[in-house]
Amino acid sequence: MLRLHDTALGTIVPLELRDPGRLSMYVCGPTVSGEPHVGHGRFNVVWDVVCRYLTWSGLDVRFVSNVTDVEDKIIARAAAEGRSAEDVAAHYEKVWWDTMARLGVERPTESPHATAYIRDMVDLISELIERGHAYVGGDGVYFASESVEGYGLLALQPLESLRAGARVEVAEEAGKRSPIDFVLWKAAKPGEPSWESPWGPGRPGWHTECVVMSLDLLRDGFDLHGGGQDLAFPHHENERAQALGVGRPFARRWVHSGMVVADSGEKMSKSLGNTLSLLELLDAHDPRAFRLQVLQSHYRSPMTIGESSLAANERSIDRLDIFAREFAGARASDPDPAALERFRERMDDDLDTPNAVAGAFDLLRQARAATGQRGQALAAAVFVIFEDALGLALQDQVAGVPPEALAMAHARDEARAAKDWARADALRSELQAEGWIVEDGPDGTTIRK
Repeated sequence: MLRLHDTALGTIVPLELRDPGRLSMYVCGPTVSGEPHVGHGRFNVVWDVVCRYLTWSGLDVRFVSNVTDVEDKIIARAAAEGRSAEDVAAHYEKVWWDTMARLGVERPTESPHATAYIRDMVDLISELIERGHAYVGGDGVYFASESVEGYGLLALQPLESLRAGARVEVAEEAGKRSPIDFVLWKAAKPGEPSWESPWGPGRPGWHTECVVMSLDLLRDGFDLHGGGQDLAFPHHENERAQALGVGRPFARRWVHSGMVVADSGEKMSKSLGNTLSLLELLDAHDPRAFRLQVLQSHYRSPMTIGESSLAANERSIDRLDIFAREFAGARASDPDPAALERFRERMDDDLDTPNAVAGAFDLLRQARAATGQRGQALAAAVFVIFEDALGLALQDQVAGVPPEALAMAHARDEARAAKDWARADALRSELQAEGWIVEDGPDGTTIRK
């Protein structure tokens, strides 16, 4: 069984499934107010790998990830561009899914929209007020954080430290009783989208939507809540507090993925103004190189991204594609069970994808050195690991290269392996006569024009 680091417990623990054989997983999704950046790309590949690996391992995974389609940044962009908030949200949601598809990220089982759950959010806020965990103040409704025992669990700090370090938004300060209270319902401003509520027209605060949607779709005590480290506090802590406030068990495990840093070592964030456009990166590089970069970084560690690392991973992708062409027939073979077991051991140890990927590249070398069925079984394991469990597609065809030329390149590799240098040279000459540039490397013959 997969063991992951639980933020709330501060240690690596096994997943404990509420329902045997089934995993219920919630991950905070996009606020569709602009194009995704590289941090979004890393975040989504991590959770896609978790979902793919557990599905490959035999679990029935129900993966829910929301879409925030009403929020301050969406409203601000709509006003600046002279169009409706609905148009902005619809446009950038399409950009989001198109970009994730380029990364090989599969869609969640369900992607609920915040605007479809407004009535349920109003009901939750009403119940929190009735139970004494929320109050009307200033221009909205606020959650009384200190009314919930253990508030601050995911911040890994006591209440006193949170009070001392709280930042108070000027616009909300007048309505709060405590600096660590947070808004549940925002009163509408002129021209903004709004919905009716017992406290007047307005819209829900960001921290409320995920509570409502996760409990509605996954029910009480779902297995796993994931997200980036930057969401652990206050966002996830505030979700947890609201669920506790209405007496409903929330997530059984809390797991958070690491941030992206530039080559300089500086964390990338919107506030620092140094985020990279994911779209530009994917236009300039093979998207699989970015996915491989994520896999070669432990999910909880910072991931460094830059031209040098992407170029190195593109060379690794070339190696994998050459292997895929060389061993294309092995896809139909039974994979070596010992190789898959070693892969499982690494993945189950807190999703150790760096060592799992290193082991898979070692299998690639073993497959080349082996003969007969042994080589085919090892090669089949390579395909299963990269494609089925990790979601990294290998290409056994080269765009624009006819099968006849690929067959000659493969025949040349066989001749070289047999030390039939005369035939290998003859095949090189024949390919060159047809206009191909022939290059030798540790992974075999490559041809290009």
